[in-house]
Amino acid sequence: MTWMRQKPDSEPSSAPAPTASSNPPARRSTPPPPTREAQPGTGKTVNIGPSVNIKGTLSGREDLTVDGKVEGKITLKEHVLTIGSNGQIQADLQAKAVIVHGKVAGNITAEDKVEITSSGTVHGDIRAPRVALADGAMFRGAVDMDLGSSAKQERSRNESVATTREMPQSAKVAS
Repeated sequence: MTWMRQKPDSEPSSAPAPTASSNPPARRSTPPPPTREAQPGTGKTVNIGPSVNIKGTLSGREDLTVDGKVEGKITLKEHVLTIGSNGQIQADLQAKAVIVHGKVAGNITAEDKVEITSSGTVHGDIRAPRVALADGAMFRGAVDMDLGSSAKQERSRNESVATTREMPQSAKVAS
């Protein structure tokens, strides 16, 4: 009987192992902060509903989803701007990233990327280092994916002119 009592004692000692396995669910609650870190800024997203109409300049320090109508200008330089499927925008857009599910009439400038989904429509020019057009997306305008290249070309051109001026005549001939 002593042997049987030791066996139940070993079973309760294995009971803390399930308690230790209850710690991983607590760890599972920690992944939401990385989701927030994936979004620029505070991790909050402001929504403009389908019944809202805005005329003028719209700027902010949070990610923004627009499902209403906006006329004017939207500036979210360090944040993500999402145009929802009901969104109707007649404005120039400037953001870190722009995702279009609705309709945009205006120029888009993004630091990171512009994505036009299959339900999205854009009539205007796009300036961004990365542009994604889904199958079925509608786009009419120009795309400039070479941001800053004109500044880089001008800088390298100025450096080569300065180097040529500093090189002795014999070095120029040897080249």
